[in-house]
Amino acid sequence: MTIERPDLSEVAPEILAYIEALEEEVTRLQDENPGRVKEETPPEPSEAPTPYNVVTISKKGQGKRTPRHFYGRQRRSGMGVFDLETADDDPPAILVVAHEDEAVLLFTDFGRTFRLAVSSLAEAPVRARGQNIMNLFQFRPHEHIVAALPADGGQYVALASQRGWVRRVPAARLGRSLIPGMSFHDVQQGGYVTAACWTEGDGDLLLVTEQGKGIRFAENHVHKTGSLGLRVDLGDKVAAITAVTEDSGVFLLGEDGKGTIRQMSGFRANKAPGAGGKVVLKTDKLVGAVTVNPDDDLFIISQLGKIIRFKAGEVPPKEGVVQGVNCISLRNDTAAAVTAVSM
Repeated sequence: MTIERPDLSEVAPEILAYIEALEEEVTRLQDENPGRVKEETPPEPSEAPTPYNVVTISKKGQGKRTPRHFYGRQRRSGMGVFDLETADDDPPAILVVAHEDEAVLLFTDFGRTFRLAVSSLAEAPVRARGQNIMNLFQFRPHEHIVAALPADGGQYVALASQRGWVRRVPAARLGRSLIPGMSFHDVQQGGYVTAACWTEGDGDLLLVTEQGKGIRFAENHVHKTGSLGLRVDLGDKVAAITAVTEDSGVFLLGEDGKGTIRQMSGFRANKAPGAGGKVVLKTDKLVGAVTVNPDDDLFIISQLGKIIRFKAGEVPPKEGVVQGVNCISLRNDTAAAVTAVSM
């Protein structure tokens, strides 16, 4: 049945904008499924109550924790739900999932590390403002949190700077005896820290930049005081680092909400760190990279605070360079961060 579009000239601008957005979504679904409109799949029921919390942190350090089971799974490319509520100039920047009885490690752009008990953050609903984490520790002027990891997640933490410098920190130095604000990076070597990940000590590291270039190399080639991992082009900077093996798949996310799972079997490792990068994803700006298994759940948050949860297995794995598929529906918005959770 064909329905004629009524005269909308007298409709309020905000209502007209909403109608046009719905029309664009219908057109997109028809293009993906010629001859029919794909039926909207309702979110899966939330998982059973769990002590694992989704910790969301903004660029300026506003943070909150919410039990993971309050985030229902959606299908890939869904609308998501609004999560962390922040000011317009303080978008969400970091996602991490951790047990409420454990801690997360916070890494700053100066290379300093803080150990934060998850329970020290007040539990908050999905849509909430949270609290200022910057008041919990002694941060330096203009210092920002750039990465957060569950504590005790491997043998080493690999830190990466904007200019491609890599340093591995043994897990023993990041335990309960960690001195708050301990520094593990000299900004004179490669600039400010931009990313961190756990490693097992015997695999490879994948560094990727905002322009979608990357390098893979054995992590044991990194000197104990650090090494140049990637020669970063002018105007570019490292966006993420993740631990991989030959059998790994890495979810790569662009700010347009498109992503792919790049199989490491199709991305050959370099014999040594320090070379130039190869294209890993066609994107205007890459915002995240995490190693995933098909049964993992992916959480993506946008700069306007929308968050979506879906199965990594919904993203087609690729061995070659692609642009990616829609992972979160965005309108006048951009993707900000991603994390993966083993279920």
